[in-house]
Amino acid sequence: MIGTIVNTCCIIVGTLAGTFFKKGLGEKYTQTLFNAMGLASLALGANSFVQNMPKSEFPVLFILSLAIGGIVGTALDLDGRTKRLIAKKGGEGLATGLISACLLYCVGTFSIVGPVMSAINGDNTFLYTNSTLDLVTSTVFATTYGIGMILAAPVLFLWQGSFYLVAKLASTSAILQGTLVNELAIVGGVLIISSGLSILNIKDCKTLNYIPALLVPVLWFLVKGLFQ
Repeated sequence: MIGTIVNTCCIIVGTLAGTFFKKGLGEKYTQTLFNAMGLASLALGANSFVQNMPKSEFPVLFILSLAIGGIVGTALDLDGRTKRLIAKKGGEGLATGLISACLLYCVGTFSIVGPVMSAINGDNTFLYTNSTLDLVTSTVFATTYGIGMILAAPVLFLWQGSFYLVAKLASTSAILQGTLVNELAIVGGVLIISSGLSILNIKDCKTLNYIPALLVPVLWFLVKGLFQ
């Protein structure tokens, strides 16, 4: 778990640093950083999708995942409820930023494969690499949205910790390193793109309503395994 702890601490340190620097930034520069985060989200999401799509053994699974996950999320109003809860504490801007940050930190190959490799081989290379990226990203996010972005740290810890524990316990850990990770990264890439569109005020896709889409590939492989 040391890699996940380091990753979590990097987000906390980056958020504190960004909050400190935010005090000296004017509205013009804050908006520039705001746009930078939106563009970065689009680029990272597209990269995750393009890199993993050719490796997919089930090319239509991400479409089914988004459709099913979107229906479930909309029925539960995940996006609306979460934004209203966060907005009460720090405003609508914080809600958008926190959702985007959690997606960027959690829904990526490093953040999924990293804890699995750490649990199986004791190799924290992916997590240390992810920590460096998140340190920079969290700093920029905090200069835009403030100290409230620190709430993304425990979310990341629970996310990576879950993968770590599952990899420790599961006898099918090889699946976590292979096809399932690819499918999660494809769906995650689309969600990150959606988040970027929201940040740039191009289109509010209500990204959180699609979060259940990440469960569909997991259920798919569980069901598939029953018939093998």
